Amino acid sequence: MNLEYFIAKKIHFGTEGEKRVSPPAVRIATIGVALGLMVMILSVAIVIGFKQEIRNKVIGFGSHVQITHLDSNNSYEMQPINVSQRLLNDVKHTNGVMHVQEFATKPGIIKLENDFQGVVLKGISKDYDWNFFKSNLVEGEVLKFDSDATSNDIMISKTLANKLRLKVGDSFLTYFVENNVRVRKFHVKGIYQTNFTEYDKAFILADLRHIQKLNGWDPEQAGGLEVLVNDYNQLAPIADELGQKLTNREDIYHNNLYVRSIKEINPQVFSWLDLLDMNVWIILILMISVAGFTMISGLLIIILERTNMIGIMKAMGANDLSIRKIFLYVSFFLVGKGMIWGNVIGLGICILQQQFHFLKLDPEVYYLTSVPIELNWGILLLLNLGAMIVSMLMLVGPSYLIAKIRPAQSIRFE
Repeated sequence: MNLEYFIAKKIHFGTEGEKRVSPPAVRIATIGVALGLMVMILSVAIVIGFKQEIRNKVIGFGSHVQITHLDSNNSYEMQPINVSQRLLNDVKHTNGVMHVQEFATKPGIIKLENDFQGVVLKGISKDYDWNFFKSNLVEGEVLKFDSDATSNDIMISKTLANKLRLKVGDSFLTYFVENNVRVRKFHVKGIYQTNFTEYDKAFILADLRHIQKLNGWDPEQAGGLEVLVNDYNQLAPIADELGQKLTNREDIYHNNLYVRSIKEINPQVFSWLDLLDMNVWIILILMISVAGFTMISGLLIIILERTNMIGIMKAMGANDLSIRKIFLYVSFFLVGKGMIWGNVIGLGICILQQQFHFLKLDPEVYYLTSVPIELNWGILLLLNLGAMIVSMLMLVGPSYLIAKIRPAQSIRFE
């Protein structure tokens, strides 16, 4: 039997009546570890959830990778590219590509009897992936292009619908101004709400053929291709591979293609999300430090209370290393108990928030209606292992106090 482990269990789990000081110190140390780990779990789960929700909203409107005309700028008035079968096959057969769809955008103005609003018409084709908008649909249904005729149905955000007092089934006129003014009448088929204000107040979804006719494009022309990938973590290599395939290629109209990932299209959003990682690291370091120093104080109190026992063990021939192991085992029990409670409370709050969304947010500020939670079990396991290792390493130094204790004085210590 491991003698140090046996004695540590007796100290930690024993019920002898002489323990007077250590129980409050032990409870405080355990609570400190529990609260520290709980805050770390919540911080990591919330930041991962927030980043994923915002990222999914940006990707939902713009896909993972866009292939457009080289001369395209940041305006919504796009230059066309020729969408040939060869181009579609080259993109679809790239490793990691899940789906490819045509799109185009065009700015316009919705004019009602007593109001008007500038919008961006996003034209989509019948092969459009509706998963994102289905998950954010609040009224009506998504668009369906079953016939060869151009559809006048559109999807509009709840933000625009409320501002313009539109509902499913209503019709309105949209004006497109170039060399001359052209008008299209649209019919509200569905209303979506993503709470991503910059996009909700701008985009309406309609049949791509409207933009093709307004711009005088051929049926095989579009503003570009949107590419969805299977694994977001492989976005950079997939975008690089598509860039190598297509960057120097010209279509039949001698247009050069331009490949950009969603990170390149929206650098401000993704830079902002990356900054959140720094906040998480700061929180983790602070919480581990607080928990560690709380444990140090608890360990020192336990050592001081057991000074008499330490002196007796030294007089009987025990060396400093063996006695240090005893108190490190005791510390391990305390840290483990605190971590169990920290996991129970932290994960409990996370699961309750996932199910009931009781912690609300202002969507105008945070783009979300409630605090998002994403439980990554691999990261949580690493978080627990890291917290345990760092806490125990912080306790190694204070355990050297045992070497300062002299048997002659400590045996008489009360």
